[in-house]
Amino acid sequence: MAEPQVIIVTGASRGIGLATATHLLKAGHKVVLTARSPEKLEELKKEYSAQVRYLAADITLPDTPYKLKELALLHFGHINAVIINHGALSPMTRIANSSVEDWKALFDANFFSALALAKETIPSLRLTNGRIIFLSSGASTGAYTAWGAYGTSKAAINHLSKHIAVEEPDITSVAVSPGRVDTDMQKELREKGKAEMAPKDHEAFRKEFEQGTLVRPEQSGGVIANLAVSAKPELSGNYFRWNAPELADYQ
Repeated sequence: MAEPQVIIVTGASRGIGLATATHLLKAGHKVVLTARSPEKLEELKKEYSAQVRYLAADITLPDTPYKLKELALLHFGHINAVIINHGALSPMTRIANSSVEDWKALFDANFFSALALAKETIPSLRLTNGRIIFLSSGASTGAYTAWGAYGTSKAAINHLSKHIAVEEPDITSVAVSPGRVDTDMQKELREKGKAEMAPKDHEAFRKEFEQGTLVRPEQSGGVIANLAVSAKPELSGNYFRWNAPELADYQ
């Protein structure tokens, strides 16, 4: 078996982040997990005591990225990869009805906190020829009514990943859309998005849920975990859907 890797995972208490962390733990890797709620993180720590360290914290706070890096280095000695999975969807509001302050808050959650963690860990990742896997979205390349803040923040994530690839040749940086995944975010858009989303878009999301065709967190989460462990340098700087042909080796 290959040497276990040390991987930071954000947003690890539910959905894709939890599925990704569980996949890594079952494969024998060591993880440093973060989320605001500690309960699920503590459960993983009890089950995989030697492999898990966690920090229950708000990722948007200025000192959280530093604390995560130090936690990884203190307990495991190095960092092989960072999975930047956390994010928020709201405000789901048309631009004309929106608040610039709400956009700023969403960018703090989806972009600036991701930038801060990437920046903090780049020096350590250089030493291990490591990887950064960013969770993006299909909304980063398309547009849905009332999704302006979310989609624009994810487009910025794609471009951040591309810039890291250019500036850091020893680090593999990839942005991945996990598809329409059966998570709390999907529930939120079904329940809260109807008032402002285009009816055809809202109905399409609702139908996928009712028909049971949403992606399971374990499906795209497994691909994200595998990329964190072994993404090839030639993938760096690119954005992929989780089941793209280019990622067949990671399915």
